[in-house]
Amino acid sequence: MKRVILLACVIALGGMAVACAAADTASAGTKPYQVAIQNFAFAPKTLVVPAGTRVVWTNRDDEAHVITSAGALFASSKALDADDTYAVTFSKPGTYAYYCSIHPMMVGTIIVQ
Repeated sequence: MKRVILLACVIALGGMAVACAAADTASAGTKPYQVAIQNFAFAPKTLVVPAGTRVVWTNRDDEAHVITSAGALFASSKALDADDTYAVTFSKPGTYAYYCSIHPMMVGTIIVQ
């Protein structure tokens, strides 16, 4: 993950720094988006995110599920048991269709802008 530290200072007359504040973009606005796997469905079914976003799937079913990219645009997960998670960071804009390879009727889409 790319981290950027922003530094803002207020300068008083004479060039002396009076107050400075730092903001770390890794903690400001870059928390992951969540997709729940529940009742043999992805919720939300379609998720729109900005480029560079980490998406985390969490299996809330008692059955195993495997997250699989419809176009092999990202690596498949292992079989996720109950409460297991799987994460992908989407760095490029595009539409990423996916499904559960164990239960192919389960489909979802990540739209990266």
